[in-house]
Amino acid sequence: MNCVMSLGHRLIARDFDRQVAALPVRIAVLNGYTALGIPVTEAVG
Repeated sequence: MNCVMSLGHRLIARDFDRQVAALPVRIAVLNGYTALGIPVTEAVG
């Protein structure tokens, strides 16, 4: 949850339905950044 909050400390949308829709978008962005940081290992030999 701390990582999700690092994308912004508060929800910008005022409407509850839009707030609910904004959270999966934040999580998708966070997963994209995480995927960039994971090394790809290959077998040698």
